[in-house]
Amino acid sequence: MHGPAWPAWLLVALCAATGAYCLLRMRSGVEEQRRAAGGEALMGFGMAAMAVPATVFSPPGWAWPLYAALFGAAALRAVWAARASPHHLHHLVGTGAMVYMSLTMAVSPTAHHHAHAAAGIPLVTGALLLYFTGYVLLSGARLVPGVAAGGTGATAGGTSAATGGTAGVRWGDRPELARACRLSMGIGMVAMLLAM
Repeated sequence: MHGPAWPAWLLVALCAATGAYCLLRMRSGVEEQRRAAGGEALMGFGMAAMAVPATVFSPPGWAWPLYAALFGAAALRAVWAARASPHHLHHLVGTGAMVYMSLTMAVSPTAHHHAHAAAGIPLVTGALLLYFTGYVLLSGARLVPGVAAGGTGATAGGTSAATGGTAGVRWGDRPELARACRLSMGIGMVAMLLAM
Protein backbone atom coordinates (compact mmCIF):
# COMPACT_ATOMS: atom_id res chain seq x y z
CA MET A 1 0.00 0.00 0.00
CA HIS A 2 1.05 3.56 -0.65
CA GLY A 3 0.69 6.66 1.51
CA PRO A 4 1.62 7.61 5.09
CA ALA A 5 2.74 4.80 7.37
CA TRP A 6 0.57 5.43 10.45
CA PRO A 7 -2.83 4.88 8.75
CA ALA A 8 -1.43 1.70 7.22
CA TRP A 9 -0.37 0.46 10.65
CA LEU A 10 -3.84 1.22 12.03
CA LEU A 11 -5.29 -0.80 9.17
CA VAL A 12 -2.86 -3.66 9.88
CA ALA A 13 -3.93 -3.65 13.54
CA LEU A 14 -7.66 -3.55 12.68
CA CYS A 15 -7.42 -6.39 10.16
CA ALA A 16 -5.16 -8.56 12.34
CA ALA A 17 -7.43 -8.11 15.38
CA THR A 18 -10.45 -8.98 13.24
CA GLY A 19 -8.66 -12.06 11.89
CA ALA A 20 -7.75 -13.14 15.41
CA TYR A 21 -11.35 -12.75 16.59
CA CYS A 22 -12.53 -14.78 13.59
CA LEU A 23 -10.10 -17.55 14.57
CA LEU A 24 -11.77 -17.61 17.99
CA ARG A 25 -15.19 -17.79 16.30
CA MET A 26 -14.01 -20.96 14.54
CA ARG A 27 -14.42 -22.74 17.89
CA SER A 28 -18.19 -22.30 17.63
CA GLY A 29 -20.47 -25.28 18.00
CA VAL A 30 -22.42 -24.13 14.91
CA GLU A 31 -20.93 -25.52 11.69
CA GLU A 32 -22.04 -22.60 9.47
CA GLN A 33 -20.52 -20.14 11.96
CA ARG A 34 -17.20 -22.03 11.84
CA ARG A 35 -17.11 -22.02 8.04
CA ALA A 36 -17.87 -18.31 7.77
CA ALA A 37 -15.36 -17.49 10.49
CA GLY A 38 -12.61 -19.41 8.69
CA GLY A 39 -13.08 -17.42 5.50
CA GLU A 40 -13.24 -14.18 7.44
CA ALA A 41 -10.06 -15.03 9.35
CA LEU A 42 -8.27 -15.62 6.04
CA MET A 43 -9.52 -12.26 4.78
CA GLY A 44 -8.51 -10.45 7.96
CA PHE A 45 -4.97 -11.79 8.04
CA GLY A 46 -4.58 -11.40 4.26
CA MET A 47 -5.69 -7.79 4.45
CA ALA A 48 -3.35 -7.16 7.39
CA ALA A 49 -0.39 -8.57 5.46
CA MET A 50 -1.29 -6.59 2.35
CA ALA A 51 -1.66 -3.36 4.34
CA VAL A 52 1.89 -3.40 5.77
CA PRO A 53 3.54 -0.17 4.54
CA ALA A 54 5.80 -0.67 1.52
CA THR A 55 8.51 1.36 3.28
CA VAL A 56 8.72 -1.34 5.98
CA PHE A 57 8.32 -4.47 3.90
CA SER A 58 8.01 -4.82 0.16
CA PRO A 59 6.97 -8.37 -0.76
CA PRO A 60 8.97 -10.15 -3.47
CA GLY A 61 7.44 -10.25 -6.94
CA TRP A 62 6.30 -13.87 -6.58
CA ALA A 63 4.20 -13.06 -3.47
CA TRP A 64 1.44 -11.20 -5.36
CA PRO A 65 0.57 -14.07 -7.73
CA LEU A 66 0.63 -16.39 -4.70
CA TYR A 67 -1.84 -14.08 -2.95
CA ALA A 68 -4.02 -14.06 -6.08
CA ALA A 69 -4.00 -17.88 -6.21
CA LEU A 70 -4.81 -18.19 -2.50
CA PHE A 71 -7.74 -15.80 -2.67
CA GLY A 72 -8.81 -17.26 -6.01
CA ALA A 73 -9.16 -20.63 -4.27
CA ALA A 74 -11.11 -18.93 -1.47
CA ALA A 75 -13.37 -17.33 -4.11
CA LEU A 76 -14.08 -20.76 -5.63
CA ARG A 77 -14.97 -22.05 -2.17
CA ALA A 78 -17.29 -19.04 -1.69
CA VAL A 79 -19.01 -19.82 -5.01
CA TRP A 80 -19.62 -23.37 -3.84
CA ALA A 81 -20.86 -22.24 -0.41
CA ALA A 82 -23.14 -19.55 -1.90
CA ARG A 83 -25.45 -22.32 -3.12
CA ALA A 84 -26.49 -22.93 0.48
CA SER A 85 -26.27 -19.43 1.93
CA PRO A 86 -26.47 -16.06 0.13
CA HIS A 87 -24.16 -14.56 2.77
CA HIS A 88 -21.29 -16.23 0.97
CA LEU A 89 -21.85 -13.94 -2.01
CA HIS A 90 -20.29 -11.19 0.10
CA HIS A 91 -17.32 -13.49 0.74
CA LEU A 92 -17.09 -13.98 -3.02
CA VAL A 93 -16.93 -10.23 -3.63
CA GLY A 94 -14.34 -9.83 -0.86
CA THR A 95 -12.09 -12.59 -2.12
CA GLY A 96 -12.52 -11.28 -5.66
CA ALA A 97 -11.40 -7.85 -4.46
CA MET A 98 -8.32 -9.42 -2.87
CA VAL A 99 -7.50 -11.23 -6.14
CA TYR A 100 -7.94 -7.94 -8.02
CA MET A 101 -5.67 -6.01 -5.65
CA SER A 102 -3.05 -8.78 -5.71
CA LEU A 103 -2.99 -8.91 -9.50
CA THR A 104 -2.85 -5.13 -9.71
CA MET A 105 0.14 -5.07 -7.38
CA ALA A 106 1.80 -7.93 -9.30
CA VAL A 107 1.53 -6.00 -12.56
CA SER A 108 2.82 -2.71 -11.22
CA PRO A 109 3.67 -2.64 -7.51
CA THR A 110 5.47 0.74 -7.48
CA ALA A 111 4.11 2.63 -10.44
CA HIS A 112 0.48 1.72 -9.77
CA HIS A 113 -0.20 4.68 -7.49
CA HIS A 114 1.06 7.15 -10.08
CA ALA A 115 -1.05 5.53 -12.81
CA HIS A 116 -4.17 6.05 -10.68
CA ALA A 117 -3.34 9.72 -10.24
CA ALA A 118 -3.00 10.20 -14.00
CA ALA A 119 -5.87 8.01 -15.21
CA GLY A 120 -8.41 8.40 -12.40
CA ILE A 121 -10.05 5.49 -10.60
CA PRO A 122 -10.31 2.36 -12.79
CA LEU A 123 -13.77 0.91 -13.31
CA VAL A 124 -13.20 -2.22 -11.20
CA THR A 125 -11.75 -0.22 -8.30
CA GLY A 126 -14.69 2.20 -8.47
CA ALA A 127 -17.24 -0.62 -8.53
CA LEU A 128 -15.58 -2.33 -5.55
CA LEU A 129 -15.46 0.99 -3.67
CA LEU A 130 -19.19 1.50 -4.26
CA TYR A 131 -20.00 -2.04 -3.13
CA PHE A 132 -17.91 -1.94 0.05
CA THR A 133 -19.00 1.61 0.95
CA GLY A 134 -22.63 0.49 0.64
CA TYR A 135 -21.87 -2.66 2.63
CA VAL A 136 -20.24 -0.63 5.43
CA LEU A 137 -23.16 1.79 5.61
CA LEU A 138 -25.74 -1.01 5.60
CA SER A 139 -23.82 -3.09 8.16
CA GLY A 140 -23.40 -0.09 10.42
CA ALA A 141 -27.11 0.66 10.20
CA ARG A 142 -27.91 -2.95 11.11
CA LEU A 143 -25.79 -2.70 14.24
CA VAL A 144 -27.37 0.55 15.43
CA PRO A 145 -30.93 -0.80 15.99
CA GLY A 146 -29.54 -3.53 18.26
CA VAL A 147 -27.99 -0.87 20.45
CA ALA A 148 -30.91 1.56 20.16
CA ALA A 149 -33.53 -1.11 20.74
CA GLY A 150 -31.77 -2.11 23.92
CA GLY A 151 -32.06 1.44 25.25
CA THR A 152 -32.24 1.31 29.02
CA GLY A 153 -32.83 -2.42 28.84
CA ALA A 154 -29.31 -2.95 27.44
CA THR A 155 -27.92 -3.19 30.94
CA ALA A 156 -30.45 -5.81 31.86
CA GLY A 157 -29.67 -7.73 28.65
CA GLY A 158 -25.96 -7.43 29.32
CA THR A 159 -26.43 -8.65 32.88
CA SER A 160 -28.48 -11.62 31.81
CA ALA A 161 -25.87 -12.47 29.15
CA ALA A 162 -23.12 -12.30 31.75
CA THR A 163 -25.03 -14.64 34.04
CA GLY A 164 -25.91 -17.07 31.29
CA GLY A 165 -29.49 -15.87 30.71
CA THR A 166 -29.17 -15.87 26.90
CA ALA A 167 -29.81 -19.59 26.52
CA GLY A 168 -26.15 -20.53 26.48
CA VAL A 169 -25.01 -18.28 23.60
CA ARG A 170 -21.24 -17.95 23.88
CA TRP A 171 -19.62 -14.60 23.11
CA GLY A 172 -18.01 -16.06 19.97
CA ASP A 173 -21.44 -17.05 18.63
CA ARG A 174 -23.13 -13.70 19.15
CA PRO A 175 -24.45 -12.41 15.80
CA GLU A 176 -23.80 -8.75 16.58
CA LEU A 177 -20.10 -9.48 17.16
CA ALA A 178 -19.91 -11.34 13.84
CA ARG A 179 -21.57 -8.34 12.14
CA ALA A 180 -19.13 -5.96 13.80
CA CYS A 181 -16.28 -8.16 12.58
CA ARG A 182 -17.59 -8.01 8.99
CA LEU A 183 -18.13 -4.26 9.33
CA SER A 184 -14.52 -3.68 10.38
CA MET A 185 -13.26 -5.77 7.44
CA GLY A 186 -15.50 -3.77 5.10
CA ILE A 187 -14.01 -0.54 6.45
CA GLY A 188 -10.54 -2.01 5.94
CA MET A 189 -11.40 -2.96 2.36
CA VAL A 190 -12.60 0.59 1.60
CA ALA A 191 -9.35 1.98 3.03
CA MET A 192 -7.23 -0.44 0.99
CA LEU A 193 -9.09 0.32 -2.23
CA LEU A 194 -8.71 4.06 -1.65
CA ALA A 195 -4.97 3.62 -1.05
CA MET A 196 -4.38 1.70 -4.28
